[in-house]
Amino acid sequence: MNQVLVAYFSASGVTARVAQEMAEAIGADLYEIAPAEIYTSADLNWMNKKSRSSVEMNDPACRPAIAKTAENMAQYDTVFIGFPIWWYVQPRIIDTFLESYDFTGKTLIPFATSGGSGIGKAEKSMQTMVPNANWKEGALLHPGTAAAWAKEVIKQL
Repeated sequence: MNQVLVAYFSASGVTARVAQEMAEAIGADLYEIAPAEIYTSADLNWMNKKSRSSVEMNDPACRPAIAKTAENMAQYDTVFIGFPIWWYVQPRIIDTFLESYDFTGKTLIPFATSGGSGIGKAEKSMQTMVPNANWKEGALLHPGTAAAWAKEVIKQL
């Protein structure tokens, strides 16, 4: 049987709700890509060029530490990767996650939450980072839409 993981990073709780909805709908395991150092509201102030999120996103080499590793990553054939869109791409902690495991031959499916930005730049960026994975098209999701989308994606695998 195809083992499925829904891995996600959520700064405000929206992506967490979407990820939980997806995991419940498709019977997947759930893993939070939690930062070792929690983001405060001041850290997330994108209007402040010195805020933690602004500094991280302006440094393509930045790799924020993750609080705990995902157990038994090798058992998963399919991994949904969720995140909020920051500066038109994935937050740097997603880059940390992607570089922490061998995803060769695994099916990776991004999903994102956003108030208005698309997922296209993030998809291209992540595919460049992990070229040996079998990438599927991702989607922007909102609570209430994730379950149906995830079920459709799983059906097409």
